[in-house]
Amino acid sequence: MAYPDGGWQRAGSYVWHRLRRLPDTPERVAKGIAAGVLVSFLPLFGFHFLSAAALAWVLRGNILASLLGTFFGNPFTFPLIVVSAMETGSLILGRGHMVNPRRVMDGFGDVWHEIWANLHAIVTPARADWDGTRAFFADVFLPYMLGGIIVGSVVAVAAYFVSLPVIRAYRARRQRKLQQRFERARRAAGQAKAETGRGK
Repeated sequence: MAYPDGGWQRAGSYVWHRLRRLPDTPERVAKGIAAGVLVSFLPLFGFHFLSAAALAWVLRGNILASLLGTFFGNPFTFPLIVVSAMETGSLILGRGHMVNPRRVMDGFGDVWHEIWANLHAIVTPARADWDGTRAFFADVFLPYMLGGIIVGSVVAVAAYFVSLPVIRAYRARRQRKLQQRFERARRAAGQAKAETGRGK
């Protein structure tokens, strides 16, 4: 589930190849990439694709590019994303350093477990308890979201300005190759026609 077939290098090459060949303007593709990168910094696990598509739509970016851009968050970059977002958010909220990294990771599993248990309590005699969810929101989710928006925005802007000229250059080179191929085919057709005429 965590390691793609063919390895991460092949998966990364495939994603980048798809991004360069998307049938849209370079500006819209770059906006989509930026939207996906930004969302990958947010603690919206399970909703990254939907959030990236919505953000790309608001920014008038390419939605498919935004979905591919979310792959910026992967097992290699995820630890850096979590630490940078949590540290930034914690410092802004005046809490010093982030909570224990293990607490961050365990917190997401614990809060979903508590939510399901409380939903179950609606139809059973069990008592709902939201203390863990409130603590998670204050200690983990809020600093993660705040820091993720700030750090993710910086990285997303960088991704836009890096990807835009690369996509433009790729499109221009591809257009030149297509033009050269067309010219060769036209010359070959002209030569074949001329030879046919001489044969007559």
